[in-house]
Amino acid sequence: MSTTSCKAAVAFFQFSILANYFWLLVEGMYLQTLLALTFVFQKKYFWWYILIGWGLPTTIITAWILTRNFYDNNGCWDDTDVAFIWWIIKAPITASLLVNFIIFINVIRILVQKLRSPGVGGNDTSHFKRLAKSTLLLIPLFGMHYMVFAFLPENTGAEARIFIELGLGSFQGFVVALLYCFLNGEVQAELKKRFWKWQTQSYLRYSKRRRTLFTESSTVTQISVLDKSSPKEQPPSETNALTPSNISAV
Repeated sequence: MSTTSCKAAVAFFQFSILANYFWLLVEGMYLQTLLALTFVFQKKYFWWYILIGWGLPTTIITAWILTRNFYDNNGCWDDTDVAFIWWIIKAPITASLLVNFIIFINVIRILVQKLRSPGVGGNDTSHFKRLAKSTLLLIPLFGMHYMVFAFLPENTGAEARIFIELGLGSFQGFVVALLYCFLNGEVQAELKKRFWKWQTQSYLRYSKRRRTLFTESSTVTQISVLDKSSPKEQPPSETNALTPSNISAV
């Protein structure tokens, strides 16, 4: 199995995992920027987000490929026997989770301050419920479920790790899309507007088609009526026809 295609597949797999964690970090940084800096030019940070989300994983996986090729070029590169090579990938992932956890705590702190501001009505119970709801919604966005096994050895709770990471990780994108996109009021309003526009266009096309068919039917009917009402040349009958014999008889 020590083939170039097999090693390339494993390298791409590791790159995808790195990109997943670093884009979680970008989501956390972006949310913190929105909450902490009210007046900010978002395009100013756009290329920084691109650099963190795609650039850092590319740099890390390149360093891992070179190290693996020169120091442990065995098999399909799918083992973690050499610790310092594996930590080239694991250390950035752990660091990104740690930074994201700090951002998560900071975002919760900002939300608490905003809920306690004089302009926000309600009692302590309602504030606690809103804070709890916000916290639960932020967990999948920040990938906090990965913190369960982030700082433990690889062989600790292997079966539980597989179920938790694969189970929660597989539905993470769906949960984030559901909570932050499809349940958003602005998105729902836009979808309703699109649906109403589609219904209106369909109705107009249907009405136009009916008018066209009605016009064509009316035209055919009018032509038929005119044909029936117009005088037609009748051939002379045999009894009334003027023949030479009749003329001579007269």
